[in-house]
Amino acid sequence: MKRIADIGELNVKDIPYVGGKGANLGELTAAGFQVPEAFVLTTVAYDYYMRESGLLTHIDEALAGIDRSSDDSLTEASRRIRDMFNDHEIPDDLKDEILKSFRTLFSKNKTGFVAVRSSATAEDLPDASFAGQQDTYLNVHTPEDLLDKVRKCWSSLFTPRAIAYRERQGFAHADVKLAVVVQKMVNSEISGIMFTVEPNTNEEKVIIEAGFGLGEAIVGGEVTPDTYVVDKADKKIGKKRVAKQTWKYVKGPDGQTIKADVPADSIQIQKLTDTIIKELSELGMQIEIHYEKPMDIEWCIEEGKIYIVQARPITTLNNGKNNGETTNGTARVITNGLGASPGVAAGKVRLFEEGMSLDIVRDGDVLVTTMTMPDMVPAMSRAAAIVTDEGGMTCHAAIVSRELGTPCVVGTGDATALLKDGMLITVDGTTGTVYEGNITRNGNGDSNKENNEMSIAPSVPITGTKIMVNVGIPQKADEVAAMPVDGVGLMRSEFIFTSYVGEHPMSLVESGRSEELVEKLADGISKVARAFYPRPVILRTSDFKTNEYRDMKGGADYEPKESNPMIGWRGCSRYVSDNYREAYKCELRAIKKVRDSMGMKNVFIMLPFVRSTEELDEIVGMMNDVGLRRNKDFKLYLMAEVPVNIFMADVFCDYCDGFSIGSNDLTQLIMGADRDSDILGRMGYFDERNEAVKRAISHLIRVAHEHGKTVGICGQGPSVYPEFTEFLVREGIDSISLNPDTAINTKRMVAALEQRMILESLREMKQRL
Repeated sequence: MKRIADIGELNVKDIPYVGGKGANLGELTAAGFQVPEAFVLTTVAYDYYMRESGLLTHIDEALAGIDRSSDDSLTEASRRIRDMFNDHEIPDDLKDEILKSFRTLFSKNKTGFVAVRSSATAEDLPDASFAGQQDTYLNVHTPEDLLDKVRKCWSSLFTPRAIAYRERQGFAHADVKLAVVVQKMVNSEISGIMFTVEPNTNEEKVIIEAGFGLGEAIVGGEVTPDTYVVDKADKKIGKKRVAKQTWKYVKGPDGQTIKADVPADSIQIQKLTDTIIKELSELGMQIEIHYEKPMDIEWCIEEGKIYIVQARPITTLNNGKNNGETTNGTARVITNGLGASPGVAAGKVRLFEEGMSLDIVRDGDVLVTTMTMPDMVPAMSRAAAIVTDEGGMTCHAAIVSRELGTPCVVGTGDATALLKDGMLITVDGTTGTVYEGNITRNGNGDSNKENNEMSIAPSVPITGTKIMVNVGIPQKADEVAAMPVDGVGLMRSEFIFTSYVGEHPMSLVESGRSEELVEKLADGISKVARAFYPRPVILRTSDFKTNEYRDMKGGADYEPKESNPMIGWRGCSRYVSDNYREAYKCELRAIKKVRDSMGMKNVFIMLPFVRSTEELDEIVGMMNDVGLRRNKDFKLYLMAEVPVNIFMADVFCDYCDGFSIGSNDLTQLIMGADRDSDILGRMGYFDERNEAVKRAISHLIRVAHEHGKTVGICGQGPSVYPEFTEFLVREGIDSISLNPDTAINTKRMVAALEQRMILESLREMKQRL
C-alpha cells in the first residue's frame, strides 16, 4: 500500500486506493491511450496526514454542529475545517516522497508545470459523478506551491458543495477519502469534453464540445462551447452548433492561469476541423468499447496531438421519462438554449449572482444565473428548474441537473437579462426552451417538478417481444421497477456478494457462518424480487472468475491463480467442485428462503457457463435436495454462452425451460477473440454482429422453439447495435434484457419493428392472393 503510485501501475480496480480519477487515468494508460504522465498521492498518504495531524476528531465535531436548514451554517463549518488543513503541515517524510516524484516527471535538472487534481474514492462512479465537488489547480510550478495545493486538494473534500453533495447522494463523510493526482500540464490550444452517447435521449451518438484554451472554462460553464454530434453507425457528423467565444484560459508569463482575448478573426469560427471531430469521436468509441459502458471524456489538443486527461462512466443517462410532449398548448417563448437535463417544470424566477447567500433560493424556485459553480449544489437541489447564460451539455450545471433529475437549460446567452425576479416561467429541459407563465400540463401553478414529470410521462408501446432489464445493485431495484418493463431478465448475484456479503463465501462456510451467508444473500435477492413482484426475476447464480474471487476478503486462501480465468474455473464447474459445493448450496438455500419463507415466487434460477449435461445432472440433484424442483411455478434457465450449448441445444432443452444468450462470452468463444483485448476490439474481431455469431443464435432459437423452450438475450449487443436488435426480433427472440438506461428506447424501436413486420406479412399475403 504505497503512499505514492505512478499511474502506470493502476487500473479501475484501484478506486478505493487512488480514487476515480486516478484509477481511470491508470486504466487508460494501460490500454494504450495518450495520457499525460502523472503520479497519485494515494488514500494511504491522506490517511497518514490525517492521523499525524489529529484532524479527524475536530472535523467530526464541526460536521456535527451544522444546521442543515442553513447554507450559511454549512459554509461556516467548511471554512473552519479548511482552516485546520492550512494550519497543519505535511509530515517531512511525505514531503520528500512528493517532491521526489515531482522531479521524476521532468528531464534531469528541469522543472515544469503540473495540474493538481482531486480524486475522491466515491468520485466518477457509475451512479455519481461528484462533478466539480473537489478542487483542481492548474499550472503549479514550484515545490512549495505543489505542497500547498496538495493540502488544498485534501481540504476541498470539505467544501460546502462536497459536504452537501455527499449527504444528498447518501455517502457517509467518513467513507470518502481523497487521493491527489499530480499530472504534467498540457498547454491546450483547444480542449473539451465528449459523451459517447447522447445523455438526454440515450441515442447512439457521440457528443463533442470544444473551446479555445484550457478546458476549465467549459467544465465550469464559463463559456458556451461548440457542439458537434457524430452518428456512431455511419460515423457522419450531424448537427453542429458553433458558439461565439471571446476569451479563453491560458498559461500566463509567470505560469499562472489567466484570461486572454480570442483573436478577432477566431471569435465565431468552428473550433475543430471535421477531420479532428471524426478522429475524436473514433477515440471516444474506442474508450467506450474498452470500458463496456458509455463514457464522459475530457480531452485536449497541443501541437496537433490529442490527449485524454480524464474519463469516467456517464452517471446521468436518462431513464426514458419526459421524452414525449412536455407542455400544454402554446405560449410566448422568452429564450432558448441547450436542453441539458430533460423534463419540464414551472416556478418563480430567482436570479442568483456571485456573492449572494444560497439561502435566497427556496424550494420550487427556478434558479437563473450566468453559470452554476460547484458551491451552488445546495441551492440547485432545491430548485424546480435551472437556467444559465453560459455552458454546454457537459458543463457543471448540466451534469449536476441530470443527477438531480432537475430540468435544465444552459447556454441561453441572455436569460439573466430577460428574466426578472419573481416572474412565473416554465422551463422545458428537453427542448431547451423557456416560456412565459406556467404552461405545464397540470396548469395549476404547481412548481413541483415530480408532479410535472408524472403529468407529461410519455406512453410506452406494447411489444410482442418481452423487454426486460438487467439488475445488479439491489438498492436501485425500486427505481428501476417503476419502468414499464416485463421483469428482470438478468439479476447478477455477484453484486450481492460484493455489496451484502463482502467476503469469500467459502471463508464464511468454513468459519461456521453459513447461515449468515444465506441471510445476506436472501436479503439482497428479496429486495429486487419484492420491487418487481409479480413480474419475473431471473437470477443468474454466481459467476465470478478466480481472479475476481481472489480479490474478495479471504479469497486468496481458496482461489488458484489461472492464466486465463475467462475460460477457467467458473460457472457450473465451480458448483460441482468439492472446493465450492457447500457455498453453492448456500446460494440455493437463500433462493429457497426468498421463494418460500418470503413468498417471492417470481424468482427463477439461471445457470451460467454450462459445459456439460453431467454438470447439470449434479446441479439439478443439489437443487432437488434443498426443495427447488422444476415445475410450472419454478423455472430453470441456462445461459447460452458456450458453443456446446448451440451444438447440443436439443439435448440441453431437456434440462431447462429456456435459454438466455450471453452474447459477450458467446462471441468471444466463437470468434476466439478475448473480449478484454483492446487490440482485437479495435480491429473489429469482437463483434456480436459477426455472421458466425448470428448463425449460432438463429440455430439456437429454431431448435429451442421446436422443443417448446424460450430464448432471450441479456448481453450488451442489443443496446449498442439497433441492427442487431432487428435481427433478433426477426429471428423470433422471445425476450431482450437490457441495462435500464436503454430499455425504453429499445422498447419503442422493437414496437415499431414489430408493426413493420406485420405490415410486411400482410403485404405478402395480399400479393399471394
